[in-house]
Amino acid sequence: MKEKKKKLKINLKVKRTFLLLFSLALIGLSSGLFLLYGPYSWVRNTLITTAMTTQSHQYLARWFYSEELITKVLAGNYIIEPDEDTNPDLIDMPDFENDKKYSSKYERDIFEGVDENTIYKKIKVSGSGYDGYVIAIYKPEKVKLAVSSKLGTEGETLQTMAQKNHALITMNGGGFFDPTWSGNGGIPHGTVIKDGRIIYDYVDAQVGGGFIGFDKNNKLILGRMTKEQAINKGMRDAIEFGPFLIVNGKPSFVKGNGGWGIAPRSAIGQRADGIVLFVVINGRDVKKGILGIDMVELTELMQNYGAVNAANLDGGTSSALLEGQELINNPISSTGSQGVLRRIPTAWIVTE
Repeated sequence: MKEKKKKLKINLKVKRTFLLLFSLALIGLSSGLFLLYGPYSWVRNTLITTAMTTQSHQYLARWFYSEELITKVLAGNYIIEPDEDTNPDLIDMPDFENDKKYSSKYERDIFEGVDENTIYKKIKVSGSGYDGYVIAIYKPEKVKLAVSSKLGTEGETLQTMAQKNHALITMNGGGFFDPTWSGNGGIPHGTVIKDGRIIYDYVDAQVGGGFIGFDKNNKLILGRMTKEQAINKGMRDAIEFGPFLIVNGKPSFVKGNGGWGIAPRSAIGQRADGIVLFVVINGRDVKKGILGIDMVELTELMQNYGAVNAANLDGGTSSALLEGQELINNPISSTGSQGVLRRIPTAWIVTE
């Protein structure tokens, strides 16, 4: 009899535990469905735009939403870039004797502890749901384009490119064509110009923007042009990607989140005093509340640090930053692993 009562108590406890877990799961499911399909559009818009700008995770949007709704959301989140090319006359070169007055926290970040011998400075940045780095480069002539030694066939990791070029700083460059999602990274989107010569040419990524590169006067040039026009403008190192974030001090108009969602990102810019800015935002780390950055925040970050011209680079799993041979940011791979470098075709580097 006692044995029977004991079994009944155990069964009751098991049932209560199951009922509690089932209730919690139901509440979680209901909450998830409410977020996905409820009246608050931010979650829906962010999930769709974030997923649809990736190469391998678009299925995350299609799991939950119809093609009709996906198309509607994408149509409501877009970027209108300034309809002009950069004006090189707006860029002058640094004068450290006159740049000692800090008009803002950002100017202090740029100039404090810097002298005429400084090549670059590493600045940690953070905001709501993101963190990463801004690299200020005081000698723009030292910013170069690095490319995979097997360009057109196979990409290389940033560490390989950094080592080959004895780079002080290395950041990922433009996007690449990857039809099998293999991560081969060999075929760059658009035209690649290095040392004033076209070394590769493929269809562009259709992500806005255009040529992003430096002319022979070490000024960042952004423009929609043919490869012949780019060469005639004196481009020494350039890729094609986008969208442009700021042109001649004018930011792009961003509707919603710009259609790019929230993700790890990389960008390049230049201030009126010639200082070049590399920006790399960390990969997703849900435990720390780090999801990435949208185009509005990325543009604002570039504006805060004084960029008069700036452009978005390849992001997501490509966003990575090396100081020497050391990986200093926290990229994320397509499988969710942290700190994994993928193979890519191009990178921006700072040479010794």
